[in-house]
Amino acid sequence: MVTDTKGTSQVRFVKFFRQLDYRMIAIIFLLMCLSLTVISSSTIQQEVSPGFFSSAVTSQLRSYMVGWVLYFFFAWIDYRNFRKLAPVLYFLILVLLFALFFTSPIQNVHRWFRFGFLPFALQPSEFAKVVLILILSWYFEDKYNAAKRLSVGLGALGIVFVPFLLVLKQPDLGTALILLPICYTVFIFAEGHRGIIRWMTVGGCAAILFVVSIFLGFIPFEKIKDPLSHVLKEYQIERLNPHTYHQKAGQTAIALGGVSGSGFGKSQFTGQEWLPFAHTDSIFPAFTEEFGCIGAGFLFALFFSLIYLSLKIADEAQDRFGKFYAGCTATYIAVHVIVNISMMAGSLPITGVPLILMTYGGSSVVATMSLLGLLQSITVRRFRF
Repeated sequence: MVTDTKGTSQVRFVKFFRQLDYRMIAIIFLLMCLSLTVISSSTIQQEVSPGFFSSAVTSQLRSYMVGWVLYFFFAWIDYRNFRKLAPVLYFLILVLLFALFFTSPIQNVHRWFRFGFLPFALQPSEFAKVVLILILSWYFEDKYNAAKRLSVGLGALGIVFVPFLLVLKQPDLGTALILLPICYTVFIFAEGHRGIIRWMTVGGCAAILFVVSIFLGFIPFEKIKDPLSHVLKEYQIERLNPHTYHQKAGQTAIALGGVSGSGFGKSQFTGQEWLPFAHTDSIFPAFTEEFGCIGAGFLFALFFSLIYLSLKIADEAQDRFGKFYAGCTATYIAVHVIVNISMMAGSLPITGVPLILMTYGGSSVVATMSLLGLLQSITVRRFRF
């Protein structure tokens, strides 16, 4: 009996594209278009020959192309195959994070590898977020019936602590802190040890309340400098200063945007290069100055839709691994958006957390696209059990 392999492959291919969630693809595409628009307007004045495609735009386009390839690659693969691969990937990411300390520092920090075959500097900490979601989803699915035990909860905290410490030592406080809400989310979804959840809730809320109180002026920065000097380094304390130029510049750019913004390429504050890191950390105020509250509202709607789709996929997932993974993905998106925008609005310290799919940078784009590709894989296979 001869099987028509080619015909079977074609059927699978057609079925795959029919079951894709094109809403997610459309949202990602729109975010990328907005990103390229802001990167262009923020960097074009640095070019000798003006035009939309500055060198930064071209570089970001290459990262997006790599991201789309990985997105559809991971969407095609059955996400359940990553159950067994999760421990291996976790080990590999720890090796990469550890190996960074044996490389020459870039900008006085150990965060990136430079490989000639990649169009961007590889930042392992961005991929550590994705791998952590995988390993925690695998861990709690494997131990779901014992998730309420203290030993299981402490094991999960140990899994998070190692990459957290390695990323913190780079130093990269912003990325390290992103790992904690991901851990908290999987504890909630897996109904983990209540005591650990309680302490994580109290500790997290207390830390956020303390920092926000400083930036809102309820706790004067000058009064806490001396006490904090006993536990933090000088540059870490300075991050809590709500009166730095970068903080004020971000707020100024947002305010200048008004309702409808100045329009593409017509920003005065960002255009005069008064906004630091306009196409990286400060891409939100750069965007808001040109497109105003209307543009910001549209941007919020896109990110909210992506979070909503992630939670919907978590609800529809037919196995715990998929449910935990999708729930953590929603947190991954929400935390990046909330922290980045709060930094620029003057409510949180500036720690370099990117606005995903918007901020210039290849590692963040590729890591996020890989994460969302696996999320798409859950959608494609939700009726195949």
